[in-house]
Amino acid sequence: MTKHVLVVGGGPGGATAAALLARAGIEVTVLEREHFPRYHIGESVAPSCRAIMEFTGVHDKVAARGYPVKRGVLLRWGAEADWAVNWQRSFGEDIRSWQVDRGDFDKVLLDHAADSGARVIEGATVRRVRFDGDRAVAADWTDDGGTAHTSTFDTLVDASGRTGLVSARTLDNRRQHDVFRNVAIWAYYRGARLLPNTPPGGIDVISSPQGWYWVIPLKDGLFSVGFVTHQTLFRERRPGFPSVQAMYDAIVAESDTVRDLVAGAVFEGPVRVEQDYSYVADSFCGPGYFSVGDAACFLDPLLSTGVHLAMYSGLLSAAATIAAAAGEVSEVEARGFYETLYRNAYERLFSLVSGMYRKYQGRRSYFWLAQQLLRTEQYQPDNAFGAIVAGLSDLDDAVSPMFGVTDAASLAARRAATGTAPARSTTAPMRMDANDLYDAASGLYLVTAPTLGIRRAAPDYAGVS
Repeated sequence: MTKHVLVVGGGPGGATAAALLARAGIEVTVLEREHFPRYHIGESVAPSCRAIMEFTGVHDKVAARGYPVKRGVLLRWGAEADWAVNWQRSFGEDIRSWQVDRGDFDKVLLDHAADSGARVIEGATVRRVRFDGDRAVAADWTDDGGTAHTSTFDTLVDASGRTGLVSARTLDNRRQHDVFRNVAIWAYYRGARLLPNTPPGGIDVISSPQGWYWVIPLKDGLFSVGFVTHQTLFRERRPGFPSVQAMYDAIVAESDTVRDLVAGAVFEGPVRVEQDYSYVADSFCGPGYFSVGDAACFLDPLLSTGVHLAMYSGLLSAAATIAAAAGEVSEVEARGFYETLYRNAYERLFSLVSGMYRKYQGRRSYFWLAQQLLRTEQYQPDNAFGAIVAGLSDLDDAVSPMFGVTDAASLAARRAATGTAPARSTTAPMRMDANDLYDAASGLYLVTAPTLGIRRAAPDYAGVS
């Protein structure tokens, strides 16, 4: 039985898992290499994260930070006219999120994990994970003063991000995507603007023959402006500029649209570059461990899915750990449930982003692809695309009491069997594909009432596909 969980990494995935585990009464230690707040790219948060934050209890703390409210995205993509994905119009007033300062946002989440009962140690660098056979059992780490420590655990939540403590450093089972061997280059402007018809607080995504740009409105008039291109193109161009600053300035100037949006704005550096950041591990979990968020996989930033995948997998890892500890399912079943659901979420996003990189197929083809990926006719094609972009396809409002559902188990099982839509909620409504919280092969599904965990579907629903 799990008595102690070690979480490596205090970002959104690790902080979410730690808060949920601590609130369930499990002893949790978080080892975070940095001292928060620290800079991190990835300011755009999907609406799905609001539901998870409500369940962890941190939602109101985040809302109080005064971040700009995000209600969608506008794409100037390929040869087509601008098209906006407005979540409010498609799904209702309460579908919204924020454009956050990740340094501040991540600190709020990690502090909340500590408030929930997790022991948080910052300045702790984990050097390696020890295995007993194929089971993870301990971690060697050093503190700020250079003192060496070894921490044993019953379960490890590896939320170490791109470091990939288990997948990359220990098991070496992480593969990069050839199609997404991209480089991002970005900086900030104060006083830029967005394209007309952009949903309030939304992102502008603008394609070019060699890649695509983002323009994201942040707090106090600050805008994140970046460009993504294939690493081959980046490397070919880089020697032609005396500095990355000069290269960035030239890239911004090459787009009539982006150049116009930053005209008159004040540049705020430094210019930053990140490359080779798209990959997936062969396995997302194993005996004694779960790989969460970027430690398991990371996709191209086109749909701003990084925080969503981190928090979603943090939720799933906590549910799997709690369920196995309580004897609701075996460890093998809990791991299988986690692997299936997290990989389903990742692979659907991968398919949609891959389709969008074929820039000139047209938005109707992206809408059609999105509807097929949701495996249901519940959505019109344009709404299916919006649901995936919003992260709504990976949660289910029928399994949580915070959505006003009292018989979560029967609703989840019935929904899994019929594919019918749940009732609308009043807090952060989520219309989702039941398959994302229900594994038809095992008959297991996620529950949050009366406690977070995993349940078995009633016999009548077992084996439903």
